[in-house]
Amino acid sequence: MSFDFDRPIPRIGTHSAKWDSLPARFGIQPEGTLPMWVADMEFAAPPAVNKALQDAIDLGVHGYYGDPASYHEAIQGWMKRRHGWDIKTNWILTTAGIVNGVNLAIQAFCRPGDGVIIQQPIYHPFAPSIRNNGCHVVGNLMKYENGRYEMDLEGLASQVDAKTRMMLLCSPHNPTGRVWTKEELTALAEFCLKRNIIIVSDEIHHDLVFDGPHTIMATISDEIADNTITFTSATKTFNLAGGHTGNAIISNPRLKAQMHRQMERCGMLASNRFGYIMNEAAYAEGDAWLDELLVYLQGNRDYLDARVASDLPGVTSVKLDATYLSWLDFSGTGMPEKDVIARFQDKAKVICNHGSSFGPGGDGFMRLNFACPRSMVVEGMDRLAEAFSDLQ
Repeated sequence: MSFDFDRPIPRIGTHSAKWDSLPARFGIQPEGTLPMWVADMEFAAPPAVNKALQDAIDLGVHGYYGDPASYHEAIQGWMKRRHGWDIKTNWILTTAGIVNGVNLAIQAFCRPGDGVIIQQPIYHPFAPSIRNNGCHVVGNLMKYENGRYEMDLEGLASQVDAKTRMMLLCSPHNPTGRVWTKEELTALAEFCLKRNIIIVSDEIHHDLVFDGPHTIMATISDEIADNTITFTSATKTFNLAGGHTGNAIISNPRLKAQMHRQMERCGMLASNRFGYIMNEAAYAEGDAWLDELLVYLQGNRDYLDARVASDLPGVTSVKLDATYLSWLDFSGTGMPEKDVIARFQDKAKVICNHGSSFGPGGDGFMRLNFACPRSMVVEGMDRLAEAFSDLQ
């Protein structure tokens, strides 16, 4: 490989949320602990990104960012090369990350009291974003059968009403790792079109697909694109989350104007200069790095799945089509979640996201981040095998 994904990078004391916030969040010190929780990779960014930042540092002037033409061109090139999606410059709005963008979208298109659909279990900031903006959660529990998740549109039909205004779609889905088929997405889109429900599609993991293909919702048809706001970012793909930069891609001029107006109301039209710089470099020159990353991550995924199968009886590693976040089902062990968490944190000193934090349907699961050197995955699984050795 041209890029060294095996190299451990010391991060304690670097203001890393993943490492340095362990005492505050979990009551555990980072020394001797393996943090495998928040979606933040242990890999250095592509060399082109670090060079772009170094060039900015060498310039020494860090004023407001302006003229995003080259940034937009990089996004357009990436979407065309990697996803076959032709987008226009005037479709793009830049947000301070995806969660920020989702909140702005709820504010722009919903009123207090409106319903917003999420398919649970789901990325944990979504439900608070809905409630914090005065709306209520329409929680559509997905079907989970034989280790596979499916949408439940029949169940959803009985939950929506005239005040259901928006669907927050996670595609690929986090935390379950599902890549939705074109047929599934089309059925969902037609469901929403029939009921005048706007689709906000979070596709931040769409570059991190092992078993696809991934279909961008807005590419299915012009009618569906007209009813869809697509959120993307280079941050998950290239480990640039600290740049807090995302894109809202909106082809419908009316919806784009509404979103732009809400961003203006909130003073959010200006974004992080360094986020622009990092994202542009990644999109313009990051193809080879990503291609090698995907091979490495798939190796980690397959190793982890094999270890779960051999060393953790009663535990299922849900088939992961995409993302670098394994979704581990501990329900077959008969243990309550609190006991599973205690073994992870107190015995193994491996920190993962607790399934219950992803809402209904998440209890009894753990989300484990394997975007790290293979040696860290090996050590993590060795520790977990020892912590749950009585199951063997």
